[in-house]
Amino acid sequence: MTEAPLYRFCPSCATELAWLAQQEDGGSKTRLRCPACGFTHWNNPTPVLAAVIECVDREGQVLLACNAAWPGRFFGLITGFMEAGETPEEGISREVAEETSLQVEALELLGVWDFQRMNQIIIAYAVKARGEIVLSPELSEYKLLAPADVRCWPAGTGQALALWLRQRGIEPKWFEPAKL
Repeated sequence: MTEAPLYRFCPSCATELAWLAQQEDGGSKTRLRCPACGFTHWNNPTPVLAAVIECVDREGQVLLACNAAWPGRFFGLITGFMEAGETPEEGISREVAEETSLQVEALELLGVWDFQRMNQIIIAYAVKARGEIVLSPELSEYKLLAPADVRCWPAGTGQALALWLRQRGIEPKWFEPAKL
């Protein structure tokens, strides 16, 4: 196993975890397990919500933003994690409002993509929003682009953006971003 484990010690009994095989539904699976108490670190993908935001009060321009924690100036979709007790639709509406101050008027599920490099599942929405853009501290800057001027990236949320463009009759243009 080459991936760096999220856990090194058992959260139940503090014994060091080990890569151990065990019979599960579908056969034997090797996972990080506690040899003392049997705890299993499942390491399931984390659901991440993403929004392709069309600003209806700005001639349908697309909002892309730069995460303040990322090196360089990569502009991507608004993303975030669901909170316990909320639906994906509630979560993406909250994230858009928290990160941009825009108010969501309509949303539609675009699709679901795996993002294995980050062990995430992307749940992407087409979002129509309006209002004054005020960025949260999570974001350092934003761009508003005509849909025909948007360039897509090959992984994660870039696939959602490409689908959104194709649904509007625009063939996506691609670029390879620098590694984050």
